[in-house]
Amino acid sequence: MDTDKASLFLIANNDKFPEEYIVHLKERIDKCDETKLNMLYMLQFKDPTITLVLSLFVGSLGIDRFYLGDTGLGVIKLLTCGGLGIWTIVDWFLIMGIAREKNFNKAMSVL
Repeated sequence: MDTDKASLFLIANNDKFPEEYIVHLKERIDKCDETKLNMLYMLQFKDPTITLVLSLFVGSLGIDRFYLGDTGLGVIKLLTCGGLGIWTIVDWFLIMGIAREKNFNKAMSVL
């Protein structure tokens, strides 16, 4: 695998992954073949900033969880009005990290 391609991928998507896993991700990308790299480029990662904005404005309706693919948690959050507001406030601080973790797990499933 060409190291330049791995670096370009990480430069373009650096904000979508947890900082502590960037080195591990780069190592895995360096070792993968061209087919896996193409599959990785085709993946669409969730933007943590958009997730935070959704959480701030419509988090009590669970839209942020639906956006991340957590349908079950989204339904529960919708039915409880964001855990009576408590869950919504907690998500304001955690949701960006959750989005980055989900992106990392998605990338690792390909690599």
